[in-house]
Amino acid sequence: MILVSSCLAGIECRYNGSHAASQKIRRLIEENKAVMACPELLGGFTTPREPAEIIGGTGEDVLSGKAKIITASGEDVTDLYVEGAAKTLAYAEKIQASAVILKENSPSCGSSFIYNGDFSGQKIAGNGVTSALLKQAGYRVISEHQLDDIM
Repeated sequence: MILVSSCLAGIECRYNGSHAASQKIRRLIEENKAVMACPELLGGFTTPREPAEIIGGTGEDVLSGKAKIITASGEDVTDLYVEGAAKTLAYAEKIQASAVILKENSPSCGSSFIYNGDFSGQKIAGNGVTSALLKQAGYRVISEHQLDDIM
């Protein structure tokens, strides 16, 4: 079973209330080859919510306590992101996920790139906190841009 970000399946759960639907992801779900999860909703966020970025590093740095996740207005939401990452890992273990496809650039789900932490729209190489935790646990985590790698 493949675990996918809910927004990639068309669920309007992104920070701004939108989705990032992928026809390939929807097909995987329709064929019962994938299930959805939104780490941010699992962590306790609602939709819509204020944009947030990792300040001072990457998802690995958040997990080790060296970086934080802060909203555009300055609120520290690190704990909610870490809780969502932990619940997503528990779900991946429960369904025995063979791979995980997460939404690129997110402070939670980015698997290659995240925003740089100054809310300028600039990206840096790095993992979001959920992606980092899943990779540390040995899961293969890819973005929606790498779907052809597993299909």
